[in-house]
Amino acid sequence: MSRIGTTKITDVRAYVVGGASGTAGAGVDYHDQQGYHWIDDHIATPMAGYPGYADSRRSFGLNVLGTLVVQVEADDQTIGFGVTTAGEPGAWIVEHHLSRFLIGTPVTQIEKIWDQLYRSTLFYGRKGLVLNVISAVDLALWDLLGRIRQEPVYALLGGPVRDELIMYATGARPDRARELGFVGGKLPLHHGPHEGAEGLRANLAELATMRDLVGPDFWLMLDCWMSLDLDYAVRLADAAQEYGLKWLEEALPPDDYWGYRALRAAAPRGMLISTGEHEATRWGFRMLLEMGCADILQPDVGWCGGITELLRISALADAHGALVVPHGSSVYSYHFVITRTNSPFAEFIMMAPEADEVVPMFRPLLLNEPVPINGRLRLPETPGFGVELNPEVELTRPYQRR
Repeated sequence: MSRIGTTKITDVRAYVVGGASGTAGAGVDYHDQQGYHWIDDHIATPMAGYPGYADSRRSFGLNVLGTLVVQVEADDQTIGFGVTTAGEPGAWIVEHHLSRFLIGTPVTQIEKIWDQLYRSTLFYGRKGLVLNVISAVDLALWDLLGRIRQEPVYALLGGPVRDELIMYATGARPDRARELGFVGGKLPLHHGPHEGAEGLRANLAELATMRDLVGPDFWLMLDCWMSLDLDYAVRLADAAQEYGLKWLEEALPPDDYWGYRALRAAAPRGMLISTGEHEATRWGFRMLLEMGCADILQPDVGWCGGITELLRISALADAHGALVVPHGSSVYSYHFVITRTNSPFAEFIMMAPEADEVVPMFRPLLLNEPVPINGRLRLPETPGFGVELNPEVELTRPYQRR
């Protein structure tokens, strides 16, 4: 047997960024920012209709979890790691539950490990926090395998199908994204149904202004973040057609498959409907596909079940003629997208407070995190996902394995 076949996992550790309450803006929980940031500036949310919760997503607790870092160590002392949004609750699940399926298992048995993690948590998981945690473990395993084999994860997934990633930018300044070379810009929707006709007019006015600034050929999209009802979404889509909206994203709550089916049927010809950022596992995406809910699926690799599950989701989507464009998750989605023919471009979230410059998405937590240049990105041949944890960022291990 080769060395890789006999290498086993000897340790699993779960950390949060900073102390028990985390450190704002220091990890993958990029909604948790100090001071002004476009990502938390009066964006339409499912909570915005309640007094006191319209101006900031932090106001209703979007930032309460914080970043989870999972390290998996092999018996040759190689360490792989993965990150997600799960914080201290996620660390408890790793240390006290999931670790039993990892210790002593060969590093190559990623499929078996995933299946055991999923099946063993069915009674309290299936979506949400638990799938975030499974995702982080899965990412750590792929990172570990790549480091042991001295290959980038994209090579383990079958190799690239293109030389570079074409990217669009999400942020408050599509006009600036165009200047920086991105293929398109996705705006957050700022006004939801609770603001009535006046809010709808404000949304359309912002879209019109941006169309004037970027010209006729630059992609413009709207991210609605689960905030609309079907009637409002249809009216928004109809009115936005005038401004060449490329797609309307996550307009409805993620479990409203019937609403998405109706929205897609009612959308103007040529306008795409996208969703899936807050969906998880092949079964959730199977519902979206078989019910005809979306043209573009947008799973987050840190939330949907990791690379292992994202491969299954992608295969399902390909069979249904749908695109898979993962929700922005930096290198974790880049290594996937560059290997899939039905993932023709990738998302880059503009993490500068004014969305006016390109900065690493997960700074300062990750070192060597690649960023696009002129809207394009070439992945290096660095083993694993090609990033390292920044030793200057404090990590705390809140629980010790029993």
